[in-house]
Amino acid sequence: MAKGEGGEQYSNASLLNKEHSSDDLKLAKKHERRNRLSICSKLCYAIGGAPYQITGSALGFFLQIYLLDVAQIDAFYASIILFVGRAWDGITDPTVGFLVSRSPWTRFGRMLPWIVLSTPLAVICYFLIFYVPPFEDGKVVWYLFFYCAFQTLQTCFHVPYSALTMFISSEQAERDSATAYRMTIEVLGAVLGTAIQGQIVGMANAPCIPGPGDPVLNATNLSVFTVCLTCRFVVSLQKTAYMIASGVICLVYILCAIVLFFGVREQKEFCRVGSEPISFFQGIKLVMGHGPYVKLVIGFLFTSLAFMLLEGNFALFCTYTLGFRNDFQNILLVIMFSATLAIPFWQWFLTRFGKKTAAYCGTLTAVPSMIVVVVFKSNLIMTYFVSFFAGMGVASAYLMSWSMLPDVVDDFKLENPKSTGHEAIFYSFYVFFSKFSSGISLGISTLSLHFAGYITRGCSQPEAVNITLRVLVSFAPIALMIIGLVVLYFYPIDEKRRQRNRERLREQWEMEDSETDSAELAAII
Repeated sequence: MAKGEGGEQYSNASLLNKEHSSDDLKLAKKHERRNRLSICSKLCYAIGGAPYQITGSALGFFLQIYLLDVAQIDAFYASIILFVGRAWDGITDPTVGFLVSRSPWTRFGRMLPWIVLSTPLAVICYFLIFYVPPFEDGKVVWYLFFYCAFQTLQTCFHVPYSALTMFISSEQAERDSATAYRMTIEVLGAVLGTAIQGQIVGMANAPCIPGPGDPVLNATNLSVFTVCLTCRFVVSLQKTAYMIASGVICLVYILCAIVLFFGVREQKEFCRVGSEPISFFQGIKLVMGHGPYVKLVIGFLFTSLAFMLLEGNFALFCTYTLGFRNDFQNILLVIMFSATLAIPFWQWFLTRFGKKTAAYCGTLTAVPSMIVVVVFKSNLIMTYFVSFFAGMGVASAYLMSWSMLPDVVDDFKLENPKSTGHEAIFYSFYVFFSKFSSGISLGISTLSLHFAGYITRGCSQPEAVNITLRVLVSFAPIALMIIGLVVLYFYPIDEKRRQRNRERLREQWEMEDSETDSAELAAII
């Protein structure tokens, strides 16, 4: 009888072990299935990033030349508009990030309501940036107000969207894949913004105003008065062209927001708010006290500043220094088109050789192009060729910065397991430093052109302006890239640490899933 009971106990124990194994297998499959993202979800998520890049490329490439040559604002005041607008934008980023992190959960999620509610006001402000008001005295205040307002509203869109990466999946591989989709669409968005703004505005190109020593005036014996009358008519067409372009971009902005809202599900189980709410400054101290995050932010601050200098001054450089007044918008398109093609390559490269190595190689790819374009005599074919290779460096800058940030957030979660719900703060400061670098680059470069003696819509510029433009698109960016890469050398999250963090996080999620399932089973019983 005892022997029979022992056999029965062994059989029960064996059956129990099989049930546990089966439960573990089901739990693992459930976890994997829940974290896997469909191609449609990734595309919808990626499309949500297009508005930021479409408007960003249009403003980055064309706002400076628009304020100087179309709105006809003095270079000194234009530099104030550009710098103050970006500085204000920098202030709003951490503030919005903190408010997003404290937002309650709604039926639509915690991030998506911010995106939807900010979109209508953002497109109105963007349109009014490219509208020339019918008065002169308050023109600077007009552009400063609507530029700051648009930056604030776009922050209310972009910070929650950036943080959304952490809430669509807990798997690093899925997040990296979604980020690659996002970067591809964002570069396409930058191409689209450059194409819309450049091609529409390019059809209404205003003639330059020749000076006394310019060959145009001497060869035709036209009076400055006659030239100015022609310019006024064409500048009026330019104003209309800028408004049409901004209207088209506003429409695309709204469509992308709609696709994001209806195509992406924010998963509540990944959206864990800290049990003890912390103050704004406590959140800042906590986030900025994480060493890997600080090193990553500082490294990409310098590399972003380098690319922003190149982006903000390249249109003027092509127009005046290289003499390609009617071709600069096509050159910009080549850069962005090349960047679009290069995104899949850099995604493969980072999975094969690691993100840190990819960041180094990608950034250095742009350096030879920057040297060639200023050292050798201007040639349109060579400029197109060089621009294509420069686009590969731009693609790396787009992809690596956003691909490495989730790794830092995961590392923070493992080192601070009791402090949760700070993802939006991480992303908001990251966006802040990116925009801060853009503000510095635009402010300094426009102010430098002012002191160099920039002539609004002149057929030619003083030699000091040409030298300044060469420095701003070549030597200064290269120096900043080197500094950024030196800082990035000390970034501690390599591939081994990243994979270790990935396994630890997976174990945590499986343990929490097991506890949740046990609680649900107990509730049923």
